[in-house]
Amino acid sequence: MPAVAYTLLKRLSWDDLDLAYLRRFVEMARDEDLAGLGLRDKPRIIGDRSTASLATAPRHGSADLVARGPLTVCGLPLVPLILSVYGGNATAQLRVKDGRAVDKGDVLATLTGDPRTLLAAERVILNFLQRLSGIATQTRLYADTLGSGRTRLLDTRKTTPGWRMLEKYAVTCGGGWNHRLGLFDRVMLKDNHLALLGSADDLAAAVTRAKKTAPDLPVEVEVDRMEQIPSVLAAGADVILLDNFTPAQVKRAVALIGGRAFTEASGGITLKTLPRFAGLGLDFISTGALVHQSTWVDIGLDWRP
Repeated sequence: MPAVAYTLLKRLSWDDLDLAYLRRFVEMARDEDLAGLGLRDKPRIIGDRSTASLATAPRHGSADLVARGPLTVCGLPLVPLILSVYGGNATAQLRVKDGRAVDKGDVLATLTGDPRTLLAAERVILNFLQRLSGIATQTRLYADTLGSGRTRLLDTRKTTPGWRMLEKYAVTCGGGWNHRLGLFDRVMLKDNHLALLGSADDLAAAVTRAKKTAPDLPVEVEVDRMEQIPSVLAAGADVILLDNFTPAQVKRAVALIGGRAFTEASGGITLKTLPRFAGLGLDFISTGALVHQSTWVDIGLDWRP
């Protein structure tokens, strides 16, 4: 396998994530809920006014995080971090691992400690888990639809600002792979670059320059016509992205490229059309739908007797 392949095949793990950043992120989520973070005029009295209004509250309790339907789990390592941000008066026992497919009624984690802490943190915990597990569940559906052939399923940079690395981690939990993490880790010349350059010959020249100025990075080029391929291939593009090509066009393009560059298809690929691209010899299929078309899954918190 060419050395460049190892920079293209990425799968973020939990250990790749910056825990200090995640803690700040969780603190922001906490302060939105308890102190009106984001408002110009902050509330005069802050905190969990609902729990504070109760006459008495027990000092110890236990609750389960429960899947309300089939889903692929993602985000459970955040739960202990969230509880620590809320004061550390509760602990979490994780029952399953991220990436696990679970059924309705399965217990994901058991939380134990001060019920006031658990009540205050409940919604933030569920928001993270439902969103990230929704992406993992959506990705698993796409990955299963694509099948187990040579073609790898990739995400894109169409992510929620601030959530990118968590969302890309969720993609890996669902069986997908990560495309570039940002503008910093790949040269990618797309249609807007082409509009500035003006011609396919200029695009080929841009590939040559990129290979010299960023020799440590793979260079990917987006094409939307068959005739653009020979020049960028000759210029040494590492990846050729076939944008909005039909399956028949993809088949011809893959044959033309002949293994001299990695191939990627993107644009307008849906669950319905995905199987038509599976056996065409592509290295990658990328779609932003893994994130932006995902739906939150249903996870609840049930108190133990």
